Amino acid sequence: MTIKQAELSNAQLGLVYSGEGNFSDDQIVQMFVATCCANANTRRNYRRAIADFRKFIVGTSLQEVTWREIEAYKFFLTQGGYSYPKQLAPASIAAFLAPLKSFYKWGSDQHIGIFAANPTSSVRIPKITITSRKNFLTKREVGDLLGELQTQGLRNYLIGLTLVMLGLRVSELTAMKWGDFHTDPLETSLWLTIANAKGGKRREIKVPPTLWQLYSQLSSAIAGKGDPAPELLMFPLSSRQVERIIKTAGEASSIEKKLTPHWLRHTNATLALLQGASLQQVQESLGHSHINTTQRYLHTVQQIQKAAPDFVEDSLRIFIQ
Repeated sequence: MTIKQAELSNAQLGLVYSGEGNFSDDQIVQMFVATCCANANTRRNYRRAIADFRKFIVGTSLQEVTWREIEAYKFFLTQGGYSYPKQLAPASIAAFLAPLKSFYKWGSDQHIGIFAANPTSSVRIPKITITSRKNFLTKREVGDLLGELQTQGLRNYLIGLTLVMLGLRVSELTAMKWGDFHTDPLETSLWLTIANAKGGKRREIKVPPTLWQLYSQLSSAIAGKGDPAPELLMFPLSSRQVERIIKTAGEASSIEKKLTPHWLRHTNATLALLQGASLQQVQESLGHSHINTTQRYLHTVQQIQKAAPDFVEDSLRIFIQ
């Protein structure tokens, strides 16, 4: 849409057109977040990332930004950014830059027309090294974590079990409602609807019977003989609270990894592939937009299953005493 069309379509957002061919920076950010960020956590993170960039370019409007300001900001981040002299990890730098790339790509679209060009198009996000050690928990570590969570009560136990069995993002876990479950047409299996996943997408995840039995126990504890209201949140907690629950349980169970809920999502993908699930099944369950994202786990699984030395051992087995 053009600037004039944007004025009309965004009237309900409370935006006031200046009449001079431009929106203010605040209005542009508001339009971007309202139209492109369906998830509440994504909206918060994108607002914060853009606000940090605006603090860096103080005196320059978002429409005046060129690749020079973006590259200067990237260099600033590589030096530690606002945490200087503490060094920022590549993943942290990417978290600052990725929202800017999405923001300027949106605004420079020919149908939007807010920015004359995309100043981030030539800017590369630092490559994030992914290692097997950082991606998943071992089977024993999952058992230790779940054992610790079980001592804390059914709710915390189900939080951990849901994250590792269904591979949910923490924002998806905290948004789960009792009315989000349904059966298949033959009523042979139960499914969870994730109505507002990352990118505003919708997906269905099969719920194993053992997990549903535990959900039923939690339901009884909450509502007694009746059923919880469909709109009632299953886990009425913030993302930060869930992160603390997992981190604290990990420390209590002596897991020597800096544990977060996302580790359990990685563990879900790794265990599923190790047990024979297809890439497509894992992609659909986790809600990956691109199969390439899921293939990263396959590389890890292939390394675990049989590495080059194993093949050499097979060929030389008759000579090995």
